[in-house]
Amino acid sequence: MALKLYQFAISHYCEKIRWALDYKGLNHVTVSLLPGQHVKTVRKLTGKASSVPVLDHDGQIVQGSARILDYLDETFPEPSLTPDDPELRTQALAWERRLDDEAGPAIRCYYYHHFLQRPKILVPMLAAGTPYYNRILLSLTFSRVDEVMRQWMKINEKTAGKSRQVMEGLLNELAGIYSQQPFLAGDRFSRADLTAAALFSPLFQPPEYPVPWPKPARIPKGIKAWLDQWRPQLQTLEKIYAGHRKPH
Repeated sequence: MALKLYQFAISHYCEKIRWALDYKGLNHVTVSLLPGQHVKTVRKLTGKASSVPVLDHDGQIVQGSARILDYLDETFPEPSLTPDDPELRTQALAWERRLDDEAGPAIRCYYYHHFLQRPKILVPMLAAGTPYYNRILLSLTFSRVDEVMRQWMKINEKTAGKSRQVMEGLLNELAGIYSQQPFLAGDRFSRADLTAAALFSPLFQPPEYPVPWPKPARIPKGIKAWLDQWRPQLQTLEKIYAGHRKPH
């Protein structure tokens, strides 16, 4: 059996799958790609879109974090991340879909809007897990990297502001639910909780995440002020992460 995960180390969607693989205790290899240069590799694997994560299981190719979670639960069912009960399963999948569609892009837009203004901090995170010379390459071409990323992900002051509002709404909603019950779907940890904590994890910088996080003093002031304000809600998700981000 060979499980190979093609990823960006910095991607919170890839963190979903790193976490799921570890949670299930599955031996795997991660192949970290450099954003931009990844296109050829991923299209060769999938024959279509260049997005990550992509899982290669003995030649069986699965692309996209939700599809990969489906595949892992079907192929390696214990411990399952998808509830057996049909109603709870529907709840868990609905939460995952909503978080993937709303939280993921909003966090990415807000985070990059601020950190693209700090290339010395961002470059090591973008190049994490790849050969050392990629840091030099990104540094030399960063103005182009900045332009492409902002255009591709529609990142600007206005979209970053809207993204912050989306994040705040979801954080309040999630904190309210977790104050009443331990998990989002039923009485056990599921892919819904994993998705919530994984997607927001770049905002609380867990050590399990394979990038060189910036020290507190180097975090942009705009993000730092926001993090200080929303620390209680983020700590709710940080507890979920800390309690379950380990081999089962």
